[in-house]
Amino acid sequence: MWRNETDDRRVTSPASKTLFERLHAALPQTQCTRCGFSDCAAYARAIAAGNAAINQCPPGGNEGVQRLAAIIGLPALPLNPANGSEGPRALAVIDEAWCIGCTLCIEACPTDAILGSHKMMHTVIEPYCTGCELCVPVCPVDCISLENVTGTQTGWRAWSQQQADTARQRYESSSYRRPVDKGETAKTSSKKKESQRDGLPGKLELAADRADHKRAVIEAALARARAQREKQA
Repeated sequence: MWRNETDDRRVTSPASKTLFERLHAALPQTQCTRCGFSDCAAYARAIAAGNAAINQCPPGGNEGVQRLAAIIGLPALPLNPANGSEGPRALAVIDEAWCIGCTLCIEACPTDAILGSHKMMHTVIEPYCTGCELCVPVCPVDCISLENVTGTQTGWRAWSQQQADTARQRYESSSYRRPVDKGETAKTSSKKKESQRDGLPGKLELAADRADHKRAVIEAALARARAQREKQA
């Protein structure tokens, strides 16, 4: 199993590593997971190992399938409808009037394309959005929509190699940073627990009260959002 799917050092065979690199470079790097794998790198590894077909990437479309087929040396296949269909590139747009600042979309974005903080309005940084759609289902108030920004252009015609390279760099940077951030947070939390052990019961009660308050605030925000939507409807 791959412990870190963005770390190429665990590919032991030089030949398979070269194949993986070529396949990975041929993918659009949207990191949308529609291929059935956790990211583009994992999909490329699966193809190289013979564990995945070359027609599972809707963002790459038919041209993407042809690129992978040429690398593998196999005939091109129609895009597998089970993974989705080829379409224009979409841009995530946040309705800031409805955003409650929950940060869930920020955590879901694979390329750090959403700017904002807790209880503050969020916004999408357009050049960095890959249209992966991962932010949409996590939004509790449905304030994120997808806009077609390429018209009738689909697949690789709607996505440049430069955009793919930028998306890959941002995803790899984000994948490295987030575990580090979590590790530092865990260390800080551990030190706080050790230094405050004597007052632990009181601290636990305070933490529980704060958690209840946070839930109440979110629930109230959701209720207001629902009420406003019903009123407008």
